[in-house]
Amino acid sequence: MRKPRQLKEADLRIQIEKLLFRQQKTQFNALQIARKINVANPPAAIRQVLMKLAKEDKVVQLAEDRFKWKTVETARRAKSNQKEDEILYTGVVDMTRSGAAYIIHSESVEDIYVHARNLKGAMHKDEVTVAVMASRSRKRPEGRVISIEKRALSRLIGHVRIFRNYAILTPDNARIYPEVLIHHDDALDSKDNDRVVVEITSWGRGQNKAIWGKVLKVLEDISDIEMHMQSILYSNGFDPVFTDEILQEAGQLHLRITEEEISRRRDFREILTMTIDPATARDFDDALSFRRLEHGQVEVGIHIADVTHFLSEGSLLDQEAFRRSTSVYLVDRVCPMLPENLSNDLCSLNPKEDKLTFSAVFIFNQDKEIVHEWFGKTIIHSDRRFAYEEAQERIVSGEGDYAAELRDLNELAVHLRTRRFAEGSISFESDEVQFTLADDGTPVRLAIRERVDSHMLIEDFMLLANRRVATFIASKEKPEVPFVYRIHDLPDPDKLRDFSLFAAELGFQFRMATAEQIADSFNRLTAAIQENPVLKLLEPLAIRTMAKAVYSTDNIGHYGLGFEYYTHFTSPIRRYSDVLVHRILFENLKSTFRTQKVVLEQKARHISDQEKKASDSERESIKFFQTLYISKCIGSTFDGVVSGIIDKGIFVELPETKVEGLVTFDSMGEMFLVGPGRMKAVSRLSGDVFSIGQKVRIRIIGADPETRRTDMELVYEQ
Repeated sequence: MRKPRQLKEADLRIQIEKLLFRQQKTQFNALQIARKINVANPPAAIRQVLMKLAKEDKVVQLAEDRFKWKTVETARRAKSNQKEDEILYTGVVDMTRSGAAYIIHSESVEDIYVHARNLKGAMHKDEVTVAVMASRSRKRPEGRVISIEKRALSRLIGHVRIFRNYAILTPDNARIYPEVLIHHDDALDSKDNDRVVVEITSWGRGQNKAIWGKVLKVLEDISDIEMHMQSILYSNGFDPVFTDEILQEAGQLHLRITEEEISRRRDFREILTMTIDPATARDFDDALSFRRLEHGQVEVGIHIADVTHFLSEGSLLDQEAFRRSTSVYLVDRVCPMLPENLSNDLCSLNPKEDKLTFSAVFIFNQDKEIVHEWFGKTIIHSDRRFAYEEAQERIVSGEGDYAAELRDLNELAVHLRTRRFAEGSISFESDEVQFTLADDGTPVRLAIRERVDSHMLIEDFMLLANRRVATFIASKEKPEVPFVYRIHDLPDPDKLRDFSLFAAELGFQFRMATAEQIADSFNRLTAAIQENPVLKLLEPLAIRTMAKAVYSTDNIGHYGLGFEYYTHFTSPIRRYSDVLVHRILFENLKSTFRTQKVVLEQKARHISDQEKKASDSERESIKFFQTLYISKCIGSTFDGVVSGIIDKGIFVELPETKVEGLVTFDSMGEMFLVGPGRMKAVSRLSGDVFSIGQKVRIRIIGADPETRRTDMELVYEQ
């Protein structure tokens, strides 16, 4: 597909009219139209054209912000609010063992079921457009794939078999990923049964067409864990290693801090500066400085590694960093955005070393109000590297080096946090699993990571810097300065409605008349959980109602944080979004600078896509190690809670390890009816009910790390 182009309004109108006229039975929203006619115009511009066409009586606006070419029949249905035509949704394929799939999307309460014969060659994680009949009489939404918008898979790991006419790659996870045919000329001297990395070069059309690829690399014999981690990275489009060309360019970079360079920066080397990070961290991309001023004022500097000093725009290294866009944090390793000599050495704010930084500096008065802010390039010298645990000890006890300064910083952070929540920020935090690994890499212990003041201290100052940088750019004179904002939309109203009904059954009243009431309800729930642990079961469900935060040049604010303007400025070693923000901010500190918004928006979309892939990789890694851990517990019984319900059975989560497994209805010997919203399942025979959050006793009967699946059965009281 060719690169999306930006059209003038008149040309955009023509293309929209052509599309709607050709497909008169189909409803579209603005984003789907942009994809169908392959334009880079923002959805807001497309919607503006659609509204004009509606005023001219050429199109009809239907429910869910969808538009359709106006015919006599369309007008009749619009007036009577009937919905009998196909509605298009865009979502991501989640394959099942049977070969069928669910399409996960954000525009409807329930995921859309697609039978294997209707997938049109779509595979696991592909982004697709699916057509669903709009009738409300169906038990569940069921559709068919219309088109594959984006292939998720580009590379695979597996074993190659050499045959007379061609070779075949059998992927390591053959239940999810397809076989790939390889011409002998593309086999890279691989031998029969070698483990190789293959890049897909040609996708077949339809379900039974061959997929072709070429061997990129022959791998040495590696452990099962190593194989699975590499497979996760490759299948999500991340390279575990950098090319020699990239490493060579990175190796030519050196840290030479000249007097001329120092003269261009604000010098913080004589001011107390410290880093606070995980004990295992090797790259330090942020530091805090602290000093007391006259009249009870204090100055806090938030110093961020100056990656753009080393990363020349347009260089091979810069292009590779953009392609990756993010570091990927698996359970046992990091796949970095930048080569190690940059991330762990040149850019890293290591203790007892002069380092170049980009800083946000704030002066607070005695009432902890900000009275002055400053942004600019700086040089620092970190006096102390704290692990979170060490910093926490000093905050609690008040003893040890820099304890007084850490306590003062924590008081400021608590003040910022309290105000943020009072202004509408939502306080949900999902539990994070912490693994203890043996020397051979296998998990020996799982626990929920505890969040303490030292974690939140760093978080609050990073939020402050991100918010104020975005506000600074947004306040520049008009026309707007194109910028990369971190945006977060309101929760999905249908999902929120289902959630509020279930919360009411557990005794919690969720008010949702306004955005402010929704935020207040989420925070009341967080407080209520402390008094009633049963309500803890609502927390993951509440998070599922929330929209996903993304990067965009069109700012709509960040609902979850309650901020009108927000960006990412504080982690350029591991996020390319922050690299873009540093460059734009630096230029606008000198004078007003504007880059092309269309180009910047395309970059923001790519970074958002890469962030999602990284998140998927991290989730797969956690699931693999959880399944590997629980596979040693076959036959053991545990207390769990019902965490999800599907037509096939109930998912049960073990609270202490967050391991989740499936208990099938077949194993119970009964037939169950799954209710709307998938909050309950009721037996047709006995009337037994399973509800989300219900406590149950289960036995582990199977665990397969390759498919990340854990099977359970109910244990009944004697």
